[in-house]
This record gives sequence, C-alpha cells and structure tokens, in this order.
Amino acid sequence: MRQIVLDTETTGLEPSQGHRIIEIGCVELVNRRPTGNHYHQYLQPGREIDPGAIEVHGITNEFLADKPQFADVADDLMDFIRGAELVIHNAPFDVGFLDHELKQLGGRFDPLSKYCSVLDTLALARQLHPGQKNSLDALCKRYEVDNSQRDLHGALLDAEILADVYLAMTGGQVKLSLDGETDSGGARRQSVRAVAADRKPLPVIHASAAEQTAHEERLAAITKASGHCLWQEE
Repeated sequence: MRQIVLDTETTGLEPSQGHRIIEIGCVELVNRRPTGNHYHQYLQPGREIDPGAIEVHGITNEFLADKPQFADVADDLMDFIRGAELVIHNAPFDVGFLDHELKQLGGRFDPLSKYCSVLDTLALARQLHPGQKNSLDALCKRYEVDNSQRDLHGALLDAEILADVYLAMTGGQVKLSLDGETDSGGARRQSVRAVAADRKPLPVIHASAAEQTAHEERLAAITKASGHCLWQEE
C-alpha cells in the first residue's frame, strides 16, 4: 500500500479568487512505513502573496522570484503521487488548490481524483475525537508527536509531522511488551513471581453491548484509515 502525505502553502485562502500554490511537500509511506522518499518544491505563483498568508508560512514574494511555476513541475509532481492514496489534513483545501492548478494547464491533466484517492485526516480525527480540537498542533499534543520546530507552517515539515500523527492515530500501540522490557532496548526485565496456590480465580468481566459496539466502530475507523486491520482478519 503506497500513501503520500501531502501539504501545500498558498498565496491566500481561495483559488476562486486567483490564489495559487507556492509550496508543495510530500512524504512517501509504503505499508505504513516511511521510505525516505519525498517531493518538495517552492513555486513562483505569478501574483502577490497576501500579507496574512505570509504571517502564517513566512514565504515572501522575493524568495519565490526565481522559483519555477506549477506548469514547470506538474509532470514530476504527478509522477510522484499517481496511483497513491493521498493523506491530507483538511483535504478539501489542498485538493481544491491542486485541481485549480491542474485546470490551468489547458487539458494536460484531469482532476486529481482521476489519479489518486484521498484520506482526510481532519475528518478522521473528528470521527475519533468528536467535540475536541483536531488541528495538527492539537493532534501532535494528543499523540505526543514532536512539533517543536513548527514555528511557522511549511509544506514539507507539516507533511512529515502529519505522517507521524497519522501513523499514531491509526496504528494504536506499536509494541506489546509483556515481559517488562523497554521499547528502547534497555536491559530492564521484571523478575517472575509465582502465583499463590490458594489465590481465588480472577473474575471475568465481559464487555457490555455498548463497549462492544464502540470496539467495532474503532476497528472500522482503523480499517477505513489504513486499509488494513489485523484484528478484523479471520
């Protein structure tokens, strides 16, 4: 399973108002593991960046003056993402901008949905954590993902952070340690204690109907997000 975690930075909020993409960052996952492959490109948008947008990402008109335009890199970008599932936080925003850019190329490309499926991690987070904050920063705090370098938004950095958040959000516990060993490979091991022969049997508490339903919903959410859930295999 090949996934591309993708993020963009733009000149403003609305492609319908002529705003354009100025940075694209992509991180590749294969079978839920980062491969080290990525795509990163700054773009010259052919228009001024809104001051409010500069406050968010820190990218200036002067910095982009000598960068290529989207048309110059479209083939390379599409070759990188074609056939993958795109993992995007607030996907309608980024997909809307990408479709707008593709449309400007005079029929060279169809809309993004012809080449990739899309998983919106914001929608997934809202499903898993209803009524809570589900911004990328909030999810980093919830899943203990380090985002200390995120003073400003940046497409590649945000894609790398989102990849960590997505894997934590959909993967659950990474290592089940029953012998007291540490995940870091340390030598700590708890000594084995014998159970008293006269100890009463432990009570068995079965899950309630509501708990069983919640469990099935959680497994369904994992399957939808990752395409594979070991607990649902027969």
